[in-house]
Amino acid sequence: MAEENQQQQPADEPIHHQGGGGGPKTNWPELVGSSVEEAQKKIKEDMAMVEFQVVPPDHFVTMDFIQRRVRLYLDSSGKIARTPQIG
Repeated sequence: MAEENQQQQPADEPIHHQGGGGGPKTNWPELVGSSVEEAQKKIKEDMAMVEFQVVPPDHFVTMDFIQRRVRLYLDSSGKIARTPQIG
């Protein structure tokens, strides 16, 4: 019964913090569909020392994790296709 009462976040949804003592923000789901410029501006407000990597559609990326990097995955129209997150 205790297991039924616990709410778990789906495995495919990243955990993120939005202030309030929960730590720095680590992803920006609200930016999906935005332009690169809009996304960069918003993320810089939350994370001043960020480094961006813009990833065109169907391009591969390395599996390394870099604390200051945020990848911006684009769709075919040049808009943000996936939730930007650190790494």
